[in-house]
Amino acid sequence: MMCVHHTCLWLLIACYYVTGPCYCVASLKKASCSVHHGRADCSHLSLTAIPSDLPGNITSLDMSHNRLRGVSPASLHPYPGLLLLDVGYNSITVLDNGICQTLPLLQTLNIEHNEVRLLKKEDVTYCTNLSRLNLASNRLKLQGEPFSALQSLQFLDVSMNNLQSAKLGSQPQLPRLVNLNLGSNIFNTLTRDDFFFLNRSSFLQVLNLSSSSLKTLEAGCFKPISGLRTLILDGSRIDSEVIPKLCSELSGTDIDALSLRKIKLVTLTNTTFTGLQKTNLTFLDLSNNDMAKIEEGSFQWLSRLQTLILSYNNIRRLTKGTFQGLRGLKQLHLTGALVKSHGSSTAIIDDFSFQPLSSLQSLSLQKTAVREISGNTFTGLTSLTELTMSWSSYISLKYLTNKTFASLADSPLRKLNLIGTAIAKINPGSFAVFKNLTILYLDSNFIKQNLTGEEFQGLGQVQEIHMTNNYQYLNLCPTSFVHVPGLRVLTLGKSLIATALNIDPSPFRPLVNLTVLDLSNNNIANIRENLLEGLVNLKVLKLEHNNLARVWKSVNLGGPLLFLKDTHNLVTLYMDSNGLDEIPVKALRGLSKLKELSLSNNLLNNLKDTVFDDLTSLHVLRLEKNLITAVRPEVFKTPMSNLSLLVMGKNPFDCTCESILWFVTWLNNTNVTSLPGLKDQYMCNTPLAYFNHSIMDFNPLFCKDMTPFQTLYILSSTAVLMLIVTALLVRFQGWRIQFYWNILINRTLGFSDAKVEEGRQYEYDAYVIYAEKDASWVERRMFPLENEKCRFCFEDRDSVLGMSLLESIVNNMRKSRKILFVVTESLLKDPWCRRFKVHHALHQVIEASRDSVILVFLQDVHDYKLSCSLFLRRGMLRPCCILDWPVHKERVPAFHQKLLIALGMTNRLQD
Repeated sequence: MMCVHHTCLWLLIACYYVTGPCYCVASLKKASCSVHHGRADCSHLSLTAIPSDLPGNITSLDMSHNRLRGVSPASLHPYPGLLLLDVGYNSITVLDNGICQTLPLLQTLNIEHNEVRLLKKEDVTYCTNLSRLNLASNRLKLQGEPFSALQSLQFLDVSMNNLQSAKLGSQPQLPRLVNLNLGSNIFNTLTRDDFFFLNRSSFLQVLNLSSSSLKTLEAGCFKPISGLRTLILDGSRIDSEVIPKLCSELSGTDIDALSLRKIKLVTLTNTTFTGLQKTNLTFLDLSNNDMAKIEEGSFQWLSRLQTLILSYNNIRRLTKGTFQGLRGLKQLHLTGALVKSHGSSTAIIDDFSFQPLSSLQSLSLQKTAVREISGNTFTGLTSLTELTMSWSSYISLKYLTNKTFASLADSPLRKLNLIGTAIAKINPGSFAVFKNLTILYLDSNFIKQNLTGEEFQGLGQVQEIHMTNNYQYLNLCPTSFVHVPGLRVLTLGKSLIATALNIDPSPFRPLVNLTVLDLSNNNIANIRENLLEGLVNLKVLKLEHNNLARVWKSVNLGGPLLFLKDTHNLVTLYMDSNGLDEIPVKALRGLSKLKELSLSNNLLNNLKDTVFDDLTSLHVLRLEKNLITAVRPEVFKTPMSNLSLLVMGKNPFDCTCESILWFVTWLNNTNVTSLPGLKDQYMCNTPLAYFNHSIMDFNPLFCKDMTPFQTLYILSSTAVLMLIVTALLVRFQGWRIQFYWNILINRTLGFSDAKVEEGRQYEYDAYVIYAEKDASWVERRMFPLENEKCRFCFEDRDSVLGMSLLESIVNNMRKSRKILFVVTESLLKDPWCRRFKVHHALHQVIEASRDSVILVFLQDVHDYKLSCSLFLRRGMLRPCCILDWPVHKERVPAFHQKLLIALGMTNRLQD
């Protein structure tokens, strides 16, 4: 095994040095052709022939970077529908004339970087539909008119073939050619008939002569291609005397764009471009030429020029005459063109240098070093809308004042880029001249101050302010942005001091239109709950790389800060690397429009069940590098229902049925389009049997055996609980159940004669039951209540003569509307009362009504004693039928009134 490992290592090293890293890595990774949407990629497989087992309906075949020595037409028979064939970077020596005959629909043929030596007309005779042919980097020798049959060809590349002439034929051909690349060949002369073969190519637009060594241009050399629009001479070795001649020859063409990059054009004179005066040239690229001097009037011949690129030169000075004549110029690129070089001082921009550029819209001074900006440096740029000065060195930019950009007062500037210009302070009114400015870049500076708001005075139209990477020197106050109410984008990442946001009211309160807010990388630990108050249009919030763990802690003084409660339109939220170990249940409430949530690199573990329930629109969720062990449906079912990207790797997952079963099942059935690192980053931490294994190795079938036990556990637990509840109910409420059961049985079986009794004429309002010891109380309190409308039945007084005592009691009870007990301890001990009278009264309660019995308590008798002696409980009777003798004399009349009300209650059946 060790031997194999060392062998692979040596093969990798050898491959790297022989073929290069890209080829080596690709060849090691790929094992076979890949087919996708009709395109077959068989590159980097060291193949010596075209595979025959590919799908027959493919339209594109890439055989580049293999070991082909030729392409046999027979090997292409299975793929007649090919539109593109790439056999570049092989060792093909001959272009077989049967290729196009086998592939009649072929449109693109790439044979670059091979060893084709001879090209004849017969080799491409049948390629009538070919539109692109790339023969770059071969050893071509043309025989006859090899391209005459290519009537549909639009792109032809024969660069790097050591061609000794630009003449590819002697007869007019290639009528539809648009782009011709003749770069990196060895011819140094263009004769008047070199391009005669393109005499009928009215579509030719681009001619590439890059890296050529032109020394001689015969008169009329471009006449056959007078419709030429773009000429590229980048990297060519052209004498400075040839440039004016080249421009003269182009004067008779439709040239529109001219690229002269890297041709060592050190100096421009006022005659260099004279020949272009009559052309319609709109684009000129002179970058990377080490140009040190531009004479005044050098561009006066290019009145139609719209784009001029002078980037990466060594121009020492710009004067008022440098851009003379460029009245139609719209874009000027001076990136890296004005720098301090060896042996020279800092470049200088004279006053009014840009005054001739009245139509200029975009000016790039990126990576330049100029001595200073004066009051008239930019005077005359009355159409300028975009100015870029990023990564430049201007002493005048260190401390911005209201005079720094005074020369731009007449410019309708909309975008100003001052990134990396070493700004240290912005004084009040520094940008007041920019009434139309909408975008301001101030990133990567050293601004150290308390923003009071006066710095942005006059920027009423600004929509974006970018101030990231200011090395945490900025402090805010409630008025910091009062002058920019229309602001939509504000970036303050890695710019604020740690306490900048712990103020009230919030500095962002005036920004009601804000949609993007970046507060990342500021080490913020303390904020207020109203930080985002009023930002109803906020859609993107970046708070990553701060220290907001305390903000969401439940133990926080006053509870967790729900600072997101006002951002219901939030679409993107980044809170990575904040040390968060918990998320309050209501922290993300109302964020139903949130589509992207990133909480990576925190300490999250036990998430509450409903914390993500409002995230119904979530498409992207990032939770990698936390301490999440369990992925439960109660937490993640809602946010994961519509995901297109889930990044949750590098968590210590607990691979047990309770913790990971739902997640593994979801992963096996999900439609999520992207799950990066699923096999190598989603690893089990526990139990030991799955340690350091992918969670996809977890077998859900092991959890199915637990289903019967779970069911049995639920059933047995339910039965035990029901038994306990039933026992307690019988123990404490059994009497009530029995009472109502008796009522139900008697009424159902018809044992009650209540309706009959209700219709009878009662002789007595109540039959009074009392103990002998309480007779004196009855005489004093009950007898006086009798009158014509109220009459009581007393056993001693109203017994029926000639009847037995039992029969008399029953008879009198039936003649009474109510049965009234005078309850005392003596009554409970009276055997006669307990054995007979009470049973008859209970019969009345069950059969007639709960209103048929009245209890008058002279003493406080416990309900338990009442039940044991009289078989009655307070709960069996209605509250109005239970009376207590008052302690205070003044309440006796009220007692009498309640008694009379109870005696007047009907005995109708009631529930």
